[in-house]
Amino acid sequence: MIRLFQPDDLETIVQIAYRAWKNIFAGFKEQLGDELYSILYENRFQDKRYQLTEFTAEFPRQCYVCERNGKIVGFVTFGLNRETKTGFLSNNAADPDSGEKGVGQEMYAAVFERMRQEGMIAVTVSTGLDEGHAPARRAYERAGFEKNLKSIRYCKKL
Repeated sequence: MIRLFQPDDLETIVQIAYRAWKNIFAGFKEQLGDELYSILYENRFQDKRYQLTEFTAEFPRQCYVCERNGKIVGFVTFGLNRETKTGFLSNNAADPDSGEKGVGQEMYAAVFERMRQEGMIAVTVSTGLDEGHAPARRAYERAGFEKNLKSIRYCKKL
C-alpha cells in the first residue's frame, strides 16, 4: 500500500535510507580513498537524515511510503516543477532488509500517477554509475526510464 508520509514515519525512513545507502557509501570510499572520502562524506548519515527531515517538513505531500503487512518497507520523495511541467524523483529507497519485491515499482507508479494529475509531462531521476547504484539503475529502467545523460562528478582535496 502506498500512502502519504506522516511525521511519525521520519525515523523509519531515515533508517531505511541508512541501510539502502550503506553499499553506496562503501563504493564511494573505495573510489575516493580513505582521506578524500572522510572529508567529503564524514557526516554522510547525518546529512541523509538532514535531507529527509528538511524535505518532509517543507514538502510533506511529496513523500510517499510503501507499507507491506503494516510495516514501512520503502519511501520516495519527489518534486514538481509547474513552470516546466516536469517532475523529478529524489531520495528514495526500498528497505534492503525487508525481503519484499516490487516496492520501488509500486512507489514509482504512484508518484507517476500523482505527477500526471498535477499536469507534469515528463519525469527525471539521477543516480550513480558505480556498482552501489546498480540496483537503483535497474529499478529505474524497470519503471520505464530509457534516456540517460552521462555525467561524472570530480573530487579534489584542497
